[in-house]
Amino acid sequence: MPDPFATLGFTQSRLVRHSSEQPEGAVPASDTPDTGLVLMAGDALVLRGGSAILSAEDGARANPLITQERIFLGHVEGRPIFAAVAAPEAAEAYADDTFRTLDLRTIATEGAVPQQELGLLATAKSMLGWHGRNRFCANCGTQTLFRAGGFRRECPTCAAHHFPRTDPVVIMLIRRGERCLLGRGPHFKEGMYSCLAGFLEPGETIEAAVARESYEETRVRVSSVAYHTSQPWPFPSSLMIGCTAEALDETIVTDPTELADARWFDRAEVLAMLERRHPDDLFAPPPMAIAHVLMRAFVDGRA
Repeated sequence: MPDPFATLGFTQSRLVRHSSEQPEGAVPASDTPDTGLVLMAGDALVLRGGSAILSAEDGARANPLITQERIFLGHVEGRPIFAAVAAPEAAEAYADDTFRTLDLRTIATEGAVPQQELGLLATAKSMLGWHGRNRFCANCGTQTLFRAGGFRRECPTCAAHHFPRTDPVVIMLIRRGERCLLGRGPHFKEGMYSCLAGFLEPGETIEAAVARESYEETRVRVSSVAYHTSQPWPFPSSLMIGCTAEALDETIVTDPTELADARWFDRAEVLAMLERRHPDDLFAPPPMAIAHVLMRAFVDGRA
């Protein structure tokens, strides 16, 4: 039986990370011949062959249109790796048969780069997005300074330090006997059902968030919450915390602002959805998504 975790996107990375604790002198030069560059042109990543790590020479094509400081991510097999974002028109510099541009979700879904590279790309996208949204001090409003290779921003006025953030999200496979509860968000593709999910709130445990989100979306109460696995989700910068839970109720009452539909599915139906052969053309999220892994665990009796 294939390992479902082998296809889970963004979880594998060979990056030896830089961090906010390392001194400024630990950041290498970004333009040496052995430097690698992850480049975003607008919302798309630039790929050469089967990789999104460009050489310094290839990355130089976009230099006039790079819009913020290059972030030093760390090393891959001793090679320093940076990330940069350029204006969308930078994609024109790579409009030949050597390169192509794809958004990260498509890259992960299509397997356009090796699994070990997806974790690096998730780090790059999340970090670039954080810098784009946090150029001013949340304490006093002053424009902040780029520090620690990009893993910290500092305010020159009030001396506040700002660090990249990750937003935790619970996503849960809820069981009741031989059936599980799946729902459809209003924005989902027609026919796709997935696990319920929602953001943790301040001062809330994972278990409490699973119970609250399940009840808010379906009025189903749950117990026996257990952790299963996790997945970075760089849209823009979340950590999906995969859990399982036992349902205490069977009746579903959906909140239309949260879900277009929710229903109970037996194991045979879920397997058919995973294999894209459901008679009603219902289907599961792709193998790179944590919901797919949780649904597969339910089918295999591991949830």
